[in-house]
Amino acid sequence: MNDFSAESYRILVVDDSLSILEIVRATLTLQGFQVMTAESGEQALEIMETEGLPHLGIFDINMPLGMDGLELCERVLQFSDLPIVMLTAVEESSTIVETIDRYAEDYMTKPVKTGELLARVRRVLRSIGNFAYPLAQFVEVDENLKVNFATLTAIVQGEEVSLTPTEAKLLYILMRQKGRVVSTDFMLRRLWPSENDFADEDRLRVYVHRLRSKIERKKSGVRYVYSKRRKGYAFLPDGS
Repeated sequence: MNDFSAESYRILVVDDSLSILEIVRATLTLQGFQVMTAESGEQALEIMETEGLPHLGIFDINMPLGMDGLELCERVLQFSDLPIVMLTAVEESSTIVETIDRYAEDYMTKPVKTGELLARVRRVLRSIGNFAYPLAQFVEVDENLKVNFATLTAIVQGEEVSLTPTEAKLLYILMRQKGRVVSTDFMLRRLWPSENDFADEDRLRVYVHRLRSKIERKKSGVRYVYSKRRKGYAFLPDGS
């Protein structure tokens, strides 16, 4: 797989079909991926709260009991920018267009074609990149900052701080690109994918300010988020 290291990626597969879960789990595990499975959207959210976020989600759309896959996408993308591949029996073009437009990086129809699944998973992970920190219940940035994205909670110098969904998603985007400048345009598209006509730099600037006021402490001189004039923002925990 050239420069691609499957072992460093954790994938959450969500489907109400046990046979599909087993096929996808076995296929991915055989290639070295770390795989978690859930039989419902509710169980998937519980896993994210207790085990931390995955690097990639593979979600079914039609899950009759409880929330369906699109609702799960909606919930997850409120507090993160998790890349998602939809795996489903739904073939209507309008559903495919809406799903890719609003939620997913890619879309596959059942029955599962294992070779195609692996190719799409690798493509999405290569394009998104690995998360810059080890994923756990609380992602530890340093001794001053830990974050549980699923519960919208940060521990800042030992103090618990609540984040709004948008603040958490903004932090996730910046942390995924640790040390690199994330362009304003990219952040606007990822934060508000269905509101491009209404999302502007001033709105983003407000949320960056709110996030910084929660995770940074002026008295101690701790900084994480830096503005790069006319370029965007960067997450630089060591100030470099």
